[in-house]
Amino acid sequence: MKKCIYIILAVFFIGLAACEKLDVPPLNVVQDKDIFTNEAGITSYMARMYSRLPIEDFKYSPTISFNAFVIGSASGLTGEALSRDMPNTIETFNYWGDAYSLIREANYFMETLPAYAVHFNTGQVNNWQGEARFIRAVTYFALVKRYGGVPIVDKVLTKPDQTIDELSAGIEELKIPRSAEEKVYDMIAADLDFAWDNLPETNKAGRPNKYAAAAFKSRVMLFAGSIAKYNTIHLTVGSERLCGIPAEKANTYFKASFDAAALLNGKYSLYTRNFVAGDKAAIYQNFVNLFLDAASLENIFIRQYKYPDAVHAYDALSVPKQLEGPGGNYSSETNPTLDFVEMFEGLPRNADGTIQTLDGSGKYILYNNTMELFANAEPRLRATVILPGDMFKGQSIEFRRGIYTGSTAGGISRLLPAGSTQNYPTTNIVQSAAVLQTPYTLPNGTKMNPAGASGIFTNLAANGPGGSITGFSVRKYLVPDKPTAEVMTNRSEQSWIEIRYAEVLLNAAEAGFELSEAGQGANYLATALNNINLIRNRAGATPAVTLTIDTIRKERRKELAFENKIYWDLRRWRILDKEQNSTLYRVLMPFYAAETGKYFFDARTDERNVRFTFDTRWYYQQIPTGAITKSPNLVQNPGF
Repeated sequence: MKKCIYIILAVFFIGLAACEKLDVPPLNVVQDKDIFTNEAGITSYMARMYSRLPIEDFKYSPTISFNAFVIGSASGLTGEALSRDMPNTIETFNYWGDAYSLIREANYFMETLPAYAVHFNTGQVNNWQGEARFIRAVTYFALVKRYGGVPIVDKVLTKPDQTIDELSAGIEELKIPRSAEEKVYDMIAADLDFAWDNLPETNKAGRPNKYAAAAFKSRVMLFAGSIAKYNTIHLTVGSERLCGIPAEKANTYFKASFDAAALLNGKYSLYTRNFVAGDKAAIYQNFVNLFLDAASLENIFIRQYKYPDAVHAYDALSVPKQLEGPGGNYSSETNPTLDFVEMFEGLPRNADGTIQTLDGSGKYILYNNTMELFANAEPRLRATVILPGDMFKGQSIEFRRGIYTGSTAGGISRLLPAGSTQNYPTTNIVQSAAVLQTPYTLPNGTKMNPAGASGIFTNLAANGPGGSITGFSVRKYLVPDKPTAEVMTNRSEQSWIEIRYAEVLLNAAEAGFELSEAGQGANYLATALNNINLIRNRAGATPAVTLTIDTIRKERRKELAFENKIYWDLRRWRILDKEQNSTLYRVLMPFYAAETGKYFFDARTDERNVRFTFDTRWYYQQIPTGAITKSPNLVQNPGF
């Protein structure tokens, strides 16, 4: 940006720019005065930072990074869903170098803008500085929730007009050690407080206002409180606790979360534009619409997309097989598990809480259609998951495992013993391996495809034909009137809601419950119960009378499903290793009984026998070895 020629040095984790000054500035170098003297220049600078913001949205992939062509999502790591193509592993990319590069951009902006402030009014300058601090806070949170304590870089360490000799002399300054984990959270809180003080009440869509800063603080402080209370992995170097936060700090962070959430009271509300109490169809439609209505009063901070300049692939990757567009085989990448579906109210249940598919004599319960099983389920389930036989885009979605051709006299016994991990037998079951099916002639002379129009196919290879593997598909965020010709990997443009008011209510509920349990006052518990019931009422669920931490966590898992939040919740609660201990997630396989023309369901484990295990050392991810090589002052996390 200065009048200089840039020489790139590969030093530490930040790209460094050095220069030798010349009398004549290069014509192709953009200088500070070109950016910071006009609103268009600052908008361009800001747009670059926002494009790099680590938001785990439609384009986030746990195995690739941000802004990727996504195959699978974080829900495929949590038990919310099974991914047809993504491995059962943890987040595998390293978000380190890109983070510090963005932090440097934010620091440079904050340090440079004051010199040009005379060109703008005070409100503009304060807004932009607040945005830069917000961006830095979001980026540091992406680091600390992955690695624990990280180096705090709150200033520009190298200037564009430094000579090579000046840069070389300052190399040691760049070898910054990791700070204590709590210090990183405290810095994030300070940045968000600054943003709260300087951002306006309203801002342009896609850019934060002061309430976005408060909402994000409620999220970050809740995370810090959970680490203080539940984490058992510690790493201390000298006086700095790099992994872990002292347990006595838990209430401090929980209160900070609770108080930040309270700042949004009266400013935002749950989306109820189509809500009608007691009307399941209206409640269902209301929950569907809240993710697609740009005017929703629930949206606090969003990332915008608009065809053709900014697009993603969510519809192409998520619609059932029968609705896929040109190209094909991208559909149903993310398939909700039966374990997740069973969290919702209104399903017939066995004594152990699992879904009831067998009668008292151990025979399959027969249904006239596949939606009968879900007739009494809370409407939020239908708005979150496409159920077998439900209507979407004017079609009944056919998820079918096969056609049962045996006798139904005396009932149909289990196809496999309870707990079996085997494939289904071929006797009395007509199945289909792939999309090109051989129709079966039913007793009435009509023909039926064994797997239905959207699977489930017996070809369960990782790169299968695009059908469901669990008997379900994701409904949330799908555009219901998107033409099939536009269901392509480069044509989706619905906005991503990074934080919405429902999460803020849940943050306050959880923080309030934790404070109440710690003896901080009954008012916290009252707020927690009220917030949970506001969400349950909007979802069409029955009100809660009492609360436990498990009740709150379950409500969060239902409400925020497939929004890429649950993966980090399970990590901060430190329960993912317990939930995933060689775990086989369960699926629900619909079958058609040819003799009766009725349907039955088999609840079983994933037929692919894909097991999930989470190692406790993964609660703190491995710091990239390249970063440690460049800076010996960095200490690796335990277990790596």
